[in-house]
Amino acid sequence: MKILFAGGGTAGHINPALAIAGYVRSKNPDAQILFVGNRGGMEERLVPEAGFDFAPITISGFKRKISPKALMENAKTVKRVITSSFESKKIIEDFKPDLCVGTGGYVSGPVLRKAAKMGIPIIIHEQNAFPGVTTKMLSKQAKRVMLAIEDAKKYLDKDCKFVVTGNPVRADILKVNKENARRELGLDRRPVVLSFGGSLGARKINEAMADVIARSGKDGKYQHIHAYGQYGKWFPDLVKEKGTDIEKCPNLDIREYINNMPVCMAAADVVVSRAGAITLSEIQAMGKPAILIPSPNVAENHQYHNAMALVNAGAAEIIEEKDLTETAVTEKLDSLLLNPEKLKEYSENSRKMAITDANERIYAVIKKILNMV
Repeated sequence: MKILFAGGGTAGHINPALAIAGYVRSKNPDAQILFVGNRGGMEERLVPEAGFDFAPITISGFKRKISPKALMENAKTVKRVITSSFESKKIIEDFKPDLCVGTGGYVSGPVLRKAAKMGIPIIIHEQNAFPGVTTKMLSKQAKRVMLAIEDAKKYLDKDCKFVVTGNPVRADILKVNKENARRELGLDRRPVVLSFGGSLGARKINEAMADVIARSGKDGKYQHIHAYGQYGKWFPDLVKEKGTDIEKCPNLDIREYINNMPVCMAAADVVVSRAGAITLSEIQAMGKPAILIPSPNVAENHQYHNAMALVNAGAAEIIEEKDLTETAVTEKLDSLLLNPEKLKEYSENSRKMAITDANERIYAVIKKILNMV
């Protein structure tokens, strides 16, 4: 079994590929696996760290803004589209894969396109509720398009062969329970709010949460775990300006980065976060009510569509960034945390959406396609 993976650009495209590859290897230790990613992209570091071989190509996405700089960048991208096709062909000829798996990002486009032209079966895993450009362009050529949620199918060609597999979820997410997590973190029975904006941080989320956290520091009503991210190191000072010294408030756990997310999420009553596909899959797997603040700075506004899938299922609230204020967050938090029945309903609806056997489903698709070849 020789499988070529193509995807990258963001952790949301890389981590699912690594999870799938890891599961394939656990089932087939002799499987040969090669990743193709962008030269200089984060995948060039993450893939070898995970123990897989990596082959780079050079590709970039088109800039949508109209400016002299954007036009120059787009000219370079046109050239890279051509050269990356040749690079992809060379990698495919050398590796001779039985199957090519794409997990999104513009890096997967030239690889999947070339593989299909060379007669290599391709399958695509789409993490988001609104499929990306690469998925939509290649969906008819794919033997299967694996979707995180069924709603995504309405954006694809009617002749596309799709199957709902869900997103791969870290095993640790499924193992931790609430009571043990709270005990490990030294939390009491007061409501727990977990908030974060990603590893780099999100300024708008930090600014809104500063007021909420400052209030809790004064009245002690809620316990907070908040990650302000790499670019939010000013956050503790902002909370102090609002009258709360984080160091003197045992109900506040404020840090740059959460490196024990499964434990923190298990302990939480409500999660406040962006609406990245993998984050939402973990929220669903744990059955957590959420207040979602989609990033407006992502392709095709896909985080909004991700969030609305949960909102429409009665599992989450949404605040668009243009409407984000500390008052908006406070009101939604209070409406959930002070209403046990509503909290329970959101939790149950969130858990109903969860697909916790995504790796098994994806592996079954891979085996089926390979048996058809």
